[in-house]
Amino acid sequence: MSAAMTFLLAAACGLIAANLYYAQPLIGPISTSLGLSPGAAGLIVTLTQIGYGLGLLFIVPLGDLFENRKLILAVMGLGTLAVVGAGLASTPLPFLASAFFIGLGSVAIQIIVPYAAHMAPEAHRGQAVGNVMSGLMVGIMLARPASSFIAEFLPWHMVFFISAVVLVILALVLARALPPRIPQTGLSYGGLLASMGRLVVTTPILRRRSLYQACMFAAFSLFWTTTPLLLSGPEFGLSQGQIALFALAGAAGAIAAPIGGRLADRGWSYLATRLAMISVAVAFLITHIAPTGSLLALGLLTFAAILLDFGVTTNLVLGQRAIFVLGAEYRSRLNGLYMATFFAGGALGSALGGWLYAEGGWWAASMLGLALPACALLYSLTERRPVKS
Repeated sequence: MSAAMTFLLAAACGLIAANLYYAQPLIGPISTSLGLSPGAAGLIVTLTQIGYGLGLLFIVPLGDLFENRKLILAVMGLGTLAVVGAGLASTPLPFLASAFFIGLGSVAIQIIVPYAAHMAPEAHRGQAVGNVMSGLMVGIMLARPASSFIAEFLPWHMVFFISAVVLVILALVLARALPPRIPQTGLSYGGLLASMGRLVVTTPILRRRSLYQACMFAAFSLFWTTTPLLLSGPEFGLSQGQIALFALAGAAGAIAAPIGGRLADRGWSYLATRLAMISVAVAFLITHIAPTGSLLALGLLTFAAILLDFGVTTNLVLGQRAIFVLGAEYRSRLNGLYMATFFAGGALGSALGGWLYAEGGWWAASMLGLALPACALLYSLTERRPVKS
């Protein structure tokens, strides 16, 4: 796979993934504009997450059934229409319906990643997946500050209209650049879905890697749900623009994706996995070194964000590399199951983190954040160490 194709697929993943997160820092102005009650404002994010989760289970496996380029473009088309709908919405119901379909259409990312793995030679598959995933993580981390900056100068609707224009241009480029890939599964859609249950039962490495990343992504979601509350609180008193810069700094952790891929290609997954888990645990620990609200505490919190993103991204790529070598014929189904499992962990981490922060502040939330990678590390000790690693 050429460097230009790798860059294109990485950029596509980042630009599509960003749609999942544009609305998060805009919940306040969106809910006020639409007339949503404070209790219902959380549906803006929740429905996008539900749509994405369902898409992982029911759309992503189609990558093992239909020609991949056409499938990617079709799912992107759905997402683009949903983004336009969100921008045009002036009442709650159309916007919430659009939010659901934004999540559903964004699963094009998880069709692109196995597609990239198919294109790469076996010896460099981890590196290729890591490079593409770096684009995904950059998109996730830059989406929040980008939408915050745009909404500071323009109406919030423009965030979605700008995204729609970007997606249309991206689709036109992908339509010309991507080679076709026709899977050789030979199953019906019903048979495809039924086979996913068998894959869970008969594939220990899928279960293990999914649970590892569920713990790690739960810690990731907890951190990014609660730190904006901490930074905007009385201890730090940062503005929305300053919090956006903090999130921007955390995006530096995305450089871990290609590094993780190279480590996997060299057979060092066992050691790299444990180091990734330790780095996430350390990220939460170092936030308690300095007095809350001090300049040193802010610096340590920024470093913790980078360290945490580095560990979570590394473990994500290591897991994908481990499951992608199991067989090309069910690579999309494996990826859908893997992503759906840890995405559920992320949703749980976000919910528990918000509740713990409300009840016990950063101390309570961070202790759960520390416990999650620690549990993954303890579970990983039951895995037999490969001779090569």
